[in-house]
Amino acid sequence: MSVSLQDQYDKVYRYCYFKVNNKEIAEDLTQETFLKYFSQTSYINRGKPLAYLYTIAKNLCIDFYRNNKKEQDLDEEVLANDDISTFETSFAIRQAVHTLPNDLQELLLLRFASQLGIGEIANIMDISRFSVYRKLNKAFGKLKTVLREEDFS
Repeated sequence: MSVSLQDQYDKVYRYCYFKVNNKEIAEDLTQETFLKYFSQTSYINRGKPLAYLYTIAKNLCIDFYRNNKKEQDLDEEVLANDDISTFETSFAIRQAVHTLPNDLQELLLLRFASQLGIGEIANIMDISRFSVYRKLNKAFGKLKTVLREEDFS
């Protein structure tokens, strides 16, 4: 399976952005992801290149948080550009997503932030397509419950 890296660049950027919630850091992590990806040319031609690319991105995001344990303030750019209701909606959804187990958060991130297909997600997470559908439905059910509890219907 060949990977169109030009198509993947924006997807990896969105993935990193949702993980770190900072534009500049996400750009740096995306760039570093591709540098590491190309430095391992022996792996690119065998195995699962897309899964390898997202594994690098995921590990770099984990390393970022490991190295920067302090809490990040709310991005003032978001507050200045968005109206309050949009911000509240976005904040409530993010909070609800953070209540999910890590594997479900990762699944939603790959599906909606990175806009990957079910088959691509199955390859990355090394699970079946059926399992991806099942876990997506489970994530949506839990999100509905959390958002209803917060009177967000």
